[in-house]
Amino acid sequence: MHGIPRVRVARGKSVAIHRAAIACMLWLVCAASAVHAQSAEAWRAQQTAAMEKADDILAQAGRQKGLLTQYLVMRRAAASNDSAAFRLIFGQYLSWYQSFLGDYPAAVRSFSIAQIPQADDLPSPLTEGGYTARPALDAIPELARNYQIVLLNEAHNVALTRSLSVQLLSRLYAEGFRYFAAETLMQSDTGLQARGYPTEDSGFYTEEPIYGEMVRMALKLGFKVIAYEATSDASSADAREAEQARHLYESVFAHDPRARLVVQAGYDHIVKSGSYLGGRSMAEHLHKLTAAPMLSINQTAMYPRPKSKNDHPYYTAVMKQLQPEAPIVFIDAEGKPWSLGAAYDVTVFFPPEKLQRGRPTWLSLGGLRRTHQVNANACHGRYPCLVEARYAGEGPDAIPADRLLLDLSRVALSIGPMDVYGSTQEAPSGELYLRPGGYQLSFIVDKDKAPQRETIVVQDAPSREPEQR
Repeated sequence: MHGIPRVRVARGKSVAIHRAAIACMLWLVCAASAVHAQSAEAWRAQQTAAMEKADDILAQAGRQKGLLTQYLVMRRAAASNDSAAFRLIFGQYLSWYQSFLGDYPAAVRSFSIAQIPQADDLPSPLTEGGYTARPALDAIPELARNYQIVLLNEAHNVALTRSLSVQLLSRLYAEGFRYFAAETLMQSDTGLQARGYPTEDSGFYTEEPIYGEMVRMALKLGFKVIAYEATSDASSADAREAEQARHLYESVFAHDPRARLVVQAGYDHIVKSGSYLGGRSMAEHLHKLTAAPMLSINQTAMYPRPKSKNDHPYYTAVMKQLQPEAPIVFIDAEGKPWSLGAAYDVTVFFPPEKLQRGRPTWLSLGGLRRTHQVNANACHGRYPCLVEARYAGEGPDAIPADRLLLDLSRVALSIGPMDVYGSTQEAPSGELYLRPGGYQLSFIVDKDKAPQRETIVVQDAPSREPEQR
């Protein structure tokens, strides 16, 4: 891999497309079946061509007005090409947009990384070490008391891996952490702190509502929010990691050496040891600059895959034996946490997803949010229809608290993991997940037409019908 290519997306925003080592590993794993009938060189050539095509489509989508229209460009492209290499690479791009639209089950179907056991995996917490399962929401803040920096990772298309981070922020603030940094944030959004909420110009992955809620909560709690992405055309992955670390140091520790920092980043950017894409990770570079004690928390290994055969065997055993209802970590008698690998300090286990009206119940964020039912009356029979819920006190440019895509029923066709749609007699409906308070709903069906809007108030108990403006 030679550097991190940049793609122009969404009205001029620039985002680094993260083709990290874990994605490379996935390509090799998935290549195994394809290589039976062709050489490894031919498969790599197909991947390269597919990546170029996928980048072109992503850029084309980014030039369109409105998230729904961008997504439709992606969806049509997904349905028009059934080659294995294209599905593998473009599936990740499509999954980002599906997560932006709140279609989280589709996002994980479109792109999923199997958690394959590795030779250097540490023994299971169920079999050795005298570990006890603890609620992650309680245990992680306790562990964090001994650290100056807390590093949390995520799978960019799996918003579940952000849900615990949102809930942890208030606990970490109570422990004295005052800075929050997110890999996706753009330095060009200089008004974020004063405005108090993210917009489409704040970052790329913050277009996803749970990530938006994470940034919004950090601002509301009083964190100083930091953007630290590399801004130069880094010549290598190591150069990008070093620049990210330098930005964090200059934005935080250069003027506040005793600062306590929470960082949300992708995948292996937060490993504390070992090689990362032939160099060092952001976390390793940051430690070299600060020598600050870091707690590295892996949220990308032990979450439910769409197919259980792709779950790590430790995950399967823990879920079968303990059946947790919320994320857990394992702590031994001396207070030391368990991790799957030595490069991290802690590994989080997320329980299997439960769906309610087609949406995962973890969207409640541990009870912070309630369900609010919506129907398609305001869509006037036009689909897909995107429902967006914005906080009443925020502007029309705010990233919504939640989104819901009302669409016609999916049709199962043999074109891989991509979704295809057909007609149905029944009008779709669904549930938004919202905190108690006032909201403005927007129903978007066409980029050229103003959306219909409704004002609602979410009570402490789920409400039934929207209030017409």
